[in-house]
Amino acid sequence: MFKSVLIANRGEIACRIMRTAKRLGLRTIAVYSQADAQALHVKLADEAHLIGPAPAAQSYLVIDNIIAAAKAAKAECIHPGYGFLSENTAFAKACADNGIVFVGPPPSAIEAMGLKDRAKALMEKAGVPVVPGYHGNNQDPALLKRKAYEIGYPVLIKAVAGGGGKGMRRVDRHADFDDALSGAMREAQNSFGDARVLIEKYVTAPRHIEMQVFADTQGNAIHLNERDCSLQRRHQKVIEEAPAPGMSAALRAEMGAAAVAAAKAAGYVGAGTIEFIADGAGGLKSGGFWFMEMNTRLQVEHPVTEAVTGLDLVEWQFRIANGETLPLTQAEVPLHGHAVEARLYAEDPEKSFLPSTGRLIALEFPKAEGLRVDTGVESGDEVTPFYDPMIAKLIAKAETREAALDRLATALDATVVIGPRSNAGFLAALVRAPDFCIGAFDTGFIDAHLSELGAGPQALDHEAVAFGAQALVARERDRLAERGDGYDSPWDADDGFQLSGTRRLIVPLIAEGHHLNAEVAFVGGEAKVSVEGAAPALDATAIATADAVYVLRRGRQTRLAPRDLSLAEGAEEGGSGTIRAPMHGKVLAVLVEQGASVARGQRLAIIEAMKMEHTLTAPLDGTVAEIAASAGSQIAEGARVMVIVPAEGA
Repeated sequence: MFKSVLIANRGEIACRIMRTAKRLGLRTIAVYSQADAQALHVKLADEAHLIGPAPAAQSYLVIDNIIAAAKAAKAECIHPGYGFLSENTAFAKACADNGIVFVGPPPSAIEAMGLKDRAKALMEKAGVPVVPGYHGNNQDPALLKRKAYEIGYPVLIKAVAGGGGKGMRRVDRHADFDDALSGAMREAQNSFGDARVLIEKYVTAPRHIEMQVFADTQGNAIHLNERDCSLQRRHQKVIEEAPAPGMSAALRAEMGAAAVAAAKAAGYVGAGTIEFIADGAGGLKSGGFWFMEMNTRLQVEHPVTEAVTGLDLVEWQFRIANGETLPLTQAEVPLHGHAVEARLYAEDPEKSFLPSTGRLIALEFPKAEGLRVDTGVESGDEVTPFYDPMIAKLIAKAETREAALDRLATALDATVVIGPRSNAGFLAALVRAPDFCIGAFDTGFIDAHLSELGAGPQALDHEAVAFGAQALVARERDRLAERGDGYDSPWDADDGFQLSGTRRLIVPLIAEGHHLNAEVAFVGGEAKVSVEGAAPALDATAIATADAVYVLRRGRQTRLAPRDLSLAEGAEEGGSGTIRAPMHGKVLAVLVEQGASVARGQRLAIIEAMKMEHTLTAPLDGTVAEIAASAGSQIAEGARVMVIVPAEGA
């Protein structure tokens, strides 16, 4: 076995790889950007090396810097994790050229499967079923549009060099093809440096089923059963589980055989995933699945496979990279119980899942039987705009699917994320959704049930506000008790409030941008707090900081603070045309010019952050009076992008 490993990654996957590496006795070497100097993966490593500034393009994606760190640390091997350089042929070659073992497939296999058009041609030759579509080299927009018409709508536009839903667009109407194509190509170029796309038929009731494969250097290849990754949003996986609901042993063997054939056709070595699209209409069935792509790396969702097989896939990766044979034959691969994984992100479901940055004021996970939490952050860490906003993965294992879902939902309820917004409440609602629980779902499930899952603007939770106001009152009482002057009222006598009869106090608050008052009634020496007639919630958690109180209830965060009535409270944007950045990011494009007339809903600018594009649109008809941002510039959350002067009568 190796004696040392450099992990060319960050966050939860770097921490997860270190756990296995340390158990196997390897010296662990971390790399980090300037933004990650105090990150958890740096603290856990035996040693760590700075590789550049915060942007990934200047640090985690710079091959020379990582190789230099590995050589300086005398690392025997490099584990790439997933994302970043994990599927980069040049990186795998650079490792080999410098005498460092790459814990992954050979460069030839990465190259063979890295471009979707070539991969599909290879699969067709190997007899693996593929989705009908256009995989040619001609990228003329008119030709691509004609091919889409010939294939028949709906179609998928997919980046040739893509992955993770980047450079992918579903198109339902011929009239929408041009805009979808330009967006997919732009995103593909920004994400992969390659704007080429292919066109595929869109399966109308698709299930996303993937097979975990492993191959060694002696030519042996097996699969470790399947995972169902159908619950997706914007082509990004949200919930993954194993085994797939409705999967029979016979179909598992059929799909597994196709996956193994695909791996062998690519000359594969190590851990990989063959992704299939299956027609879920009427249930999973023989002949009803097609090859989509192969991920030549470890997957984010690998823990559910580990849970139902009892195997450590990272240990397998190390052993195979070390030249060992596969530890099991196909017949020996176990499958016990059911496991479900949820991806906990710093994002706001009430604002179209926009990434949410900032300091993690509090981060707590429950501990329970059958529950695993993989994370790369802790309380006090910053969620920055530079990287994927994943906070953690929660994995629940039980004997049955029903029990696993219940265990996961309970764990999500007990998870505390305060500071950045999170999708914890949305995830809990998702794993409790009745149709999902009975297995009636496909890849369009989330989009079809957004409102029921709490995704979208929600009314202010007055019970949560009252709970927070109660915490403010208690804090003020404690402050005065510490004065030691014998005055036990929760407010100073010179506070300007007149108290008579039943003592009542009105506390001006600002909660999530809403101006409202909390009423505190002192009855029998006890302070009773209410907001708009609502009593404090009984199922909430409050964390106070110097300037605010954060209340977490059912996975939803409410921030409130005392409101200073001496300050001007004029609302700048009540119905105005000031357009602000909804997140910290990079301005990809400004689509209008100053002085231009715009219509409500018209696209104005595109901002990218954390691998996601967000289009700003006009809130009203009017004229562009000011443009405060330019293409290519970085912009802070809340910064003014432009101002629209309303048209007369608008």
